[in-house]
Amino acid sequence: MKEPQERYYIAYGSNLHKEQMSRRCPDARVVGTGWLRDWRLLFCGEPEGPAYLTIQPEEGCWTPVAVWAVSSQDEEALDWYEGYPTLYDKTDLELEVREAATGERKDYPVFVYIMTEELGPGLPTKEYLQTCAQGYEDFGFPTAILREALDESRRRRSMPR
Repeated sequence: MKEPQERYYIAYGSNLHKEQMSRRCPDARVVGTGWLRDWRLLFCGEPEGPAYLTIQPEEGCWTPVAVWAVSSQDEEALDWYEGYPTLYDKTDLELEVREAATGERKDYPVFVYIMTEELGPGLPTKEYLQTCAQGYEDFGFPTAILREALDESRRRRSMPR
């Protein structure tokens, strides 16, 4: 019998949290890490609601990501959690990944969830921010990047539209 096909998903927010991902996507396994070049990390959401992380194209910015191998059932769970296709859309990319098992760098076809453009900068709940920070710690990413995303989201939120 043929094994179900895996796809490679890149996480940059709360899905970096390893314990949370193991509950949400029981088949998921860490493949490695990488950096999205020319993508800025921001918190966006409804004007009066909580904000969640997303990425937006911006030259000169870098966003750290974890790469997960996910089953089709895991991808369905992620689609539901991410509010696909209403809150987040899915995009396919090519990413250079540093494999966790070997340390080698290889290109992988990956998919990522990106928030729909209708939502503007906003502020996250304390719990969501803590979950993301734990994920950053889980992968050894600098948490200063999250603080920068929060500061930039605050700055953009205060600007007139």
